[in-house]
Amino acid sequence: MPPRSDTFDLGALRLTSGEGRRLELSVSIDPYTLGGERYPVAPELVPVRLDISRTTGDGYALRLRFSATLAGPCMRCLEAAAPEFTVDAREVSQRGETDELASPYVEDGILDLRGWARDALALALPATLLCKPDCLGLCPVCGADLNAAGPDHRHEREPDPRWAKLSELRFDN
Repeated sequence: MPPRSDTFDLGALRLTSGEGRRLELSVSIDPYTLGGERYPVAPELVPVRLDISRTTGDGYALRLRFSATLAGPCMRCLEAAAPEFTVDAREVSQRGETDELASPYVEDGILDLRGWARDALALALPATLLCKPDCLGLCPVCGADLNAAGPDHRHEREPDPRWAKLSELRFDN
């Protein structure tokens, strides 16, 4: 397992302009709370690949790559879900330039690897976390898991209450 590093001192590498390094590290990513449910990240220490290149001037071009799993209930059927997500994030930190080139994850040459990894994973998440891409969810009438109930699961339609008075009409001769 690569060494754990929640922060990283970029200056300690002593890179010259145009020089780069690839590092294998591991980082802890805090759990997410989505829809009131807690989704921890697995593994506990996520192996990451960090590419660091020194730019001309006093800056860095950074690339972070990793895969992680979120474990928790499916947002449709409430069964256990553990989808895996692949992250490939890039940042540029060029001091003294415009705000567009200043990374919020680099301050005084220290990279907040934990914060960057958590934010990058959050951007890779879909709107709903599912146990499988074609999850059918729960029946809105009885609450049965439609993935297990099969295609024959049906309910009789209740009469529309707006038309209830028409059922009282009698056409007797």
